[in-house]
Amino acid sequence: MELPMQAIGTTRFLPVTDPESLVWFESPEPVVGPRDLLVKVEAIAVNPVDTKIRKSLGAGPLPEPRILGWDAAGTVVSVGSGVSGFQPGDEVFYAGEVMRPGCNAPLQAVDERLVARKPRSVGFAEAASWPLVAITAWELLFERMRVDVAGSDAGKPLLILNGAGGVGSVLIQLAKRAGLRVIATASRPESIAWCREMGADEVINHHLPLAPQLSELGLSELPLIINLHLPDLYWKQTGELIAPFGTLGLVVEPAGLVSAGDPMKMKCATVAWEWMFARAKFKTADMHRQGEILAEIARLVDAGEFKPILGNTLHPISPETLREAHAAMEAGVALGKWTLEGWGES
Repeated sequence: MELPMQAIGTTRFLPVTDPESLVWFESPEPVVGPRDLLVKVEAIAVNPVDTKIRKSLGAGPLPEPRILGWDAAGTVVSVGSGVSGFQPGDEVFYAGEVMRPGCNAPLQAVDERLVARKPRSVGFAEAASWPLVAITAWELLFERMRVDVAGSDAGKPLLILNGAGGVGSVLIQLAKRAGLRVIATASRPESIAWCREMGADEVINHHLPLAPQLSELGLSELPLIINLHLPDLYWKQTGELIAPFGTLGLVVEPAGLVSAGDPMKMKCATVAWEWMFARAKFKTADMHRQGEILAEIARLVDAGEFKPILGNTLHPISPETLREAHAAMEAGVALGKWTLEGWGES
């Protein structure tokens, strides 16, 4: 291959301010399996999961550096013997598998079932902003929480805690397309404005008690609540606010213990967990659904039915720019998605 396999990785957890926290290293070219595509990575995105996995590595050092990154857009270079839906030259986007080497490398092998052709109307950087958060939002809202994508739940209120992040940005738009009344939370002027731009009907402050703010909107309980932050910080409030037989959607594990009993038990409330890597990790029979979801997202983007969620793009893809993006994720100041495009040392 013309591209040298100079990947970016880490062998231990170090603060993101440490130049050794993410570094260049020589990596062998990916091994392509029968169902795999070999993709030339053109752009990547950074998500909170990147920083969490980096922190989980401990003091190390690992025998080999870990390549992070689970959002990419690029061009298919070659295909495995069992691939029928893609060919070299196809422009694609995907989130990949958390158990395999990530996309912080010029070349990545990824299972075709997780991949779709990227939206034709946008470049690689914007395409890379969509996969992980769009799949997470779609699976959580329509599959885990069973909101009807066709609109039969129209008018129901949905509270989204932390609406200005990547997942929240997509959730607001998907929920509005399904006819829900969307109340998002944000605290800074810029994040409040972002939620409104995404289409939220109302925005309240998650640093203040939620019930009085919702009461001013004429709401005492909600059939649908999604908490994209730590569940334990809002467990009491969401338990009080959830309507009987309502559903609480979660994507983040609690930092401490929470009571699974009352008032959730009394209300027969459902707690719906979403982890978008589950289908790939357990090789479920419907693993191909993620590629199908992305194909639908691409269709909606090309049809102009989605507002861009891209908050910032850094150039080029390098340890320095990756550390900058990781720092933004850790500080919780990123609006929408942060992507990186192009290869080379800064």
